[in-house]
Amino acid sequence: MDIFSPDQRSRLMSRIRGKDTKPELLVRRAVHALGFRFRLHRRDLPGSPDLVFPSRHKVIFVHGCYWHRHPGCQYAYTPKSNMAFWQLKFDANVTRDRLALSTLESLGWGVLVIWECETHDAEALRARLIEFLRGDEASEEGSHGKQ
Repeated sequence: MDIFSPDQRSRLMSRIRGKDTKPELLVRRAVHALGFRFRLHRRDLPGSPDLVFPSRHKVIFVHGCYWHRHPGCQYAYTPKSNMAFWQLKFDANVTRDRLALSTLESLGWGVLVIWECETHDAEALRARLIEFLRGDEASEEGSHGKQ
């Protein structure tokens, strides 16, 4: 049973944003602090990635654990009221996410998904971003050193 009345729940749900969320802003600040520049929400790309690095041909999605069903995460619970509706909604979100990711990868884009719960550990987030965004640079530097 929901702890909120239908009116209260409706008000709460109407305040949920699709972009410029707190986790997304944390990722954007971290990427910017690392010296990378990016574009936001390119609608011409599948799934409208949250951050796009055109010159690197890489994108980052910042997914909320609840809405995008982070496997094994405590935040990815299903509400007890209207469970059938929510399950259909969540399944559609996951299917849409998988399609966007596979389409981007087939087009040659590097894709990273950052989960909301992963933004709570700033150092781990920073390390993950560096690995993803500088990964090609490190391998290119290594190959130049061997020549």
